[in-house]
Amino acid sequence: MELRIDYLKAARGVYEAMLGLEKYLHQSGLEESLMDLVKLRASQINGCAYCIDMHWKDLRSLGEEEQRLYGLDAWEESPYYTDRERAAFLWTEAVTNIRETHAPDEVYERVRTFFTEKELANLTLAIATINAWNRLNIAARTVPGTYQPAKPRERKTGA
Repeated sequence: MELRIDYLKAARGVYEAMLGLEKYLHQSGLEESLMDLVKLRASQINGCAYCIDMHWKDLRSLGEEEQRLYGLDAWEESPYYTDRERAAFLWTEAVTNIRETHAPDEVYERVRTFFTEKELANLTLAIATINAWNRLNIAARTVPGTYQPAKPRERKTGA
């Protein structure tokens, strides 16, 4: 696979606009590990190899257990997740697959018992943002494997 588009060279504003969303999300109050799990799950659904590689590494650098990472694709049958995480995954799947699901009311009702309205708004933005990152990276053919996570307290924003 060869890189098609280098956003930093071709249109730096695209990358900077996305980083603006990431900066907001990192100040939103949502747990960093929850956001990275959501990003990993959406990236699995979308088949974005670059983002899967990135968020798996980010989660490991936060101390996430490998078992939880391996089981994420089958989260509904895996006992490793909290009810709040399960609600976030359910919402992630509904929003990521928006064409098929239209984010049904019954899913929303289940999810909102674990998130305040503000948290749900921020979670929805996090899901929309990772879906945008996935589409940018897939379209650009961004090559996975080279990403290295920052140390947790020096963590920068990125896909």
